[in-house]
Amino acid sequence: MSPAEKSLPPRFDIQHSTARLEAALEQATAALIGELGPEGHWVGELSSSALSTATAVVALAEMDRARGVSPHAELVEGGRRWLVQHQNADGGWGDTVRSKSNISTTALCWAALGSMEDEALADPERRRPSESFLDAKDRGARWISSAISGSREDGFTDRDLLLAITARYGKDRTFATPILMMCAVSGAMQGNAWSHVPALPFELAMLPHQLFGALRLPVVSYALPALIAIGQAIHHHAPSGNPLARWTRELSRKKTLRVLESIQPRNGGFLEATPLTSFVTMALASMQLAEHPVAQKGAAFLRASVRADGSWPIDTNLATWVSTLAIKALAHHPAVLSPEQRSTLRAWLLAQQGRVEHPYTHAAPGGWAWTDLPGGVPDADDTAGALLALLALGAVDGETQRAGEAGVRWLLDLQNRDGGIPTFCRGWGALPFDRSAPDLTAHTLRAWSAWRPHLSLELKKRVDRAIPRALRFLERTQRDDGAWLPLWFGNEHAPDDENPVYGTAHVLLALRELKGRGFTLGREMEQRAAAFLVERQDSDGGWSGAPGGPASMEETALAVEALSGTTHVNAVDAVIAWLCGQIETESWREPAPIGFYFAKLWYYERLYPLIFTVGALGRVARLNRAVG
Repeated sequence: MSPAEKSLPPRFDIQHSTARLEAALEQATAALIGELGPEGHWVGELSSSALSTATAVVALAEMDRARGVSPHAELVEGGRRWLVQHQNADGGWGDTVRSKSNISTTALCWAALGSMEDEALADPERRRPSESFLDAKDRGARWISSAISGSREDGFTDRDLLLAITARYGKDRTFATPILMMCAVSGAMQGNAWSHVPALPFELAMLPHQLFGALRLPVVSYALPALIAIGQAIHHHAPSGNPLARWTRELSRKKTLRVLESIQPRNGGFLEATPLTSFVTMALASMQLAEHPVAQKGAAFLRASVRADGSWPIDTNLATWVSTLAIKALAHHPAVLSPEQRSTLRAWLLAQQGRVEHPYTHAAPGGWAWTDLPGGVPDADDTAGALLALLALGAVDGETQRAGEAGVRWLLDLQNRDGGIPTFCRGWGALPFDRSAPDLTAHTLRAWSAWRPHLSLELKKRVDRAIPRALRFLERTQRDDGAWLPLWFGNEHAPDDENPVYGTAHVLLALRELKGRGFTLGREMEQRAAAFLVERQDSDGGWSGAPGGPASMEETALAVEALSGTTHVNAVDAVIAWLCGQIETESWREPAPIGFYFAKLWYYERLYPLIFTVGALGRVARLNRAVG
C-alpha cells in the first residue's frame, strides 16, 4: 500500500464541507487578529522556564551575597517557590511545565535550592527554608542520582554530575560549562567544586572578531559573553596549573571585561535571554565584581523580566518572529488586515531592520533579529521572515525596496561555502547553532526567489548563483527517508530530540514555491519529502514530530500547509477534519513545547498554534475557492 493509500479517517470532502472549513478559518483568524498588541504588531508569550527561573534565582542570590545586602530576597524566594510548585511528579524538572525531566534543568533547579540552608544559617533574619523546599531539593537529588546510576538511593558525586552533563553536550561547552559553574557558585557541589568546571579560553576574546571562526572556539558564536565572564570566574576560583596560561589570562582580564561591557545591550540582557544574562551576572558576582556595570545591568534586566508568578521565561519575547509568521499566515486571506493595520505593520517591521554593524556579532546592516528589544541579534531565519512579510503586506514602495535589497544582500553574504545558511555568522564553526541548516536554507530560498523580480540586475545575478548552491545543499542533507532535520525546532518524544516533520514541511514549502517560480529541482526532492510526510501521518489525521508521539496543532498545521495542493488528497482532507475538530472543541490553542532554544532548551510559544493553524486553513481555503 502506498503512503497516500494508508488507512485514514473518512475523507473531509471539501466540496461538501466548505462552510465548516470557512467557519473554522474565520474563528482562527479572528483569534489571531485579536492578539495584535496595542502598538499594532504581535508580541506573543513564551513559556515560563524552570531553567531560566533557577539561573535567575542563583544570580540574584549571588549578587546579594557578594554585596552583603538582600534587596533581591523576595525575588529569590518567589522564584524558588515557583520551582517547588512546578517540580515534575518524578522529582525532576523540564524546561517548560509541559516538558519531561532532563538532567540539565534538574541539576540547575537542584543547585538553585542547594544553598538555602547555608543562607538561612548565615543570615539570622532569613527564615529557615520550609519543609516543602527541602523536600523538593531532596527529590531533585534523587532524580539526578537515578539518571546517572539508575538508582535513586545511591547518590552521586561532583564528578558523576560532571560526566553526565558533559555527555549531554559532547564537545560543545556552551551550556555544559555554565551549568557546572552555577553548581559551584550556588554551593550545591561539595569539596573543590571549581576544579570540576572545564576552563574556557576567555583570553581569546581580545583577538579581532574576524579570527573567531578560524579559532574553533568550544562555544558557539552567540556565547561570547559567557566565554568571557565564566572563563574569568573559573580562572579566579581555579587558575590553570600552566604558568603561561595563568599569566596570559591575568593580563587579559581587564581588556576582555571591556569587551564584555561593550557588547552588553543597553537594557542589560544578553540576547534578551535570562539564562545567558544570569550566568554572566553570577560569574562576575562570584569573583567580587558585583559592582561592575555589567553585573549591575544584568541584575536590572532580571528584575525587569520576572513574571508576576515569580518565574522567568527563556527569552523576553519573539515579537519580530511571531509578527512575520502571523503576516505570512494571513497572506492567504489578505482582506482581514485593514489598510491602517498593514501600514502600521510595515512601518514597524522596517524600523526593526539593522541599520549599523551589530556591536555583538559584527553583523552587517540589513538583517533582522527575533525581537524588537535591545538584546536581539540579526539572524537568517528572522531576516528571511521579514523579507517575506514585507511582500505579503502589499505593494513595494521605495523604502520597502531599499530594505528588501539590503536584506537579500545580507543573506547572500551569510551563505556558507557548502551552500547552506547558518544562523548568525558565516563560517564561524562546526557547533550546532553555527552550522548550515536545512530549515534556515529553505526559508532563505523562499525569500530570495520571492524578492527576485524586485531586485537590481546585480542582485538578481547573485541570487541566481546562490539558489542552485543552496538547492545542492538541500540535496546533500536530505535523509534517505526523504526528510530534513530543522535546527530551531525539535520533539522531546523523538530519538535525539529531532523533529523531521517540522524540518521537512518547511523545506517542502520552499521547494514547491521555487518550482512554481521556474527553478529546477534535483533528484525528486519534492516527491520524496511529500511521501515522508504522508507516511508519518497518524491514524487520526494529525502529525507528531515523533513516531507514535502526541499530535500537535503546530506540527499538524505545518504538514497540511506543505501538502495542500499536492496529489496527496487523502492525507490533506483527513487533517483538515482534524484541525476543524480541534477548533470546534476549543482545544486548538494548546501550544506544544516543540521550540528548540539554544543548547537543547525547550520552549513553547502561545501564538504558534494560532499562527500555524491560520496558515494551513488559509492555504487550503484559498485553493478551494480557486477550484470552486
